[in-house]
Amino acid sequence: MRLSYSAVLQSALVALFVFVGAAFAAAQDVTFPREELVIQTKAGKTHKFTVELALTDAQRQQGLMFRKSMAPDHGMLFDFGLPRQVGMWMENTILPLDMLFIQGDGTISHIRENTVPYSRDVIDSRGAVKFVLELNAGTAKRLGVSVGDKAVSKRIGNKW
Repeated sequence: MRLSYSAVLQSALVALFVFVGAAFAAAQDVTFPREELVIQTKAGKTHKFTVELALTDAQRQQGLMFRKSMAPDHGMLFDFGLPRQVGMWMENTILPLDMLFIQGDGTISHIRENTVPYSRDVIDSRGAVKFVLELNAGTAKRLGVSVGDKAVSKRIGNKW
């Protein structure tokens, strides 16, 4: 049996829509607990955020994929359990983000600003970290957050 090009294309498109639809439906099933987080700058300023926690493999895989918006004072905190080299990417992530790579004691060790939506480029932590905090793109610059500042929450280092 020989299929026409349009029949093959139509089958491929149907398969793609089913796959994307299933991924989107699965993404909607993942829920995230929340907690408060404060960034303390070396200049003495504090910035409060409500963060969703990505604690499980499923939550970390889902992250902020498919989200169309996020409040300016919200973010997502990825907890990797033990310090390790971390690689993040933006596939299926609509929002441009700032990624703050954080050590176990809360020290921000690297910041990647204005990540590119949908990119498969790996964003490297540049060393072992325990956490990654994702915020709306431009937040780090707008608030003057820099390497060496501290993130503090119930989960991170110094409890407040």
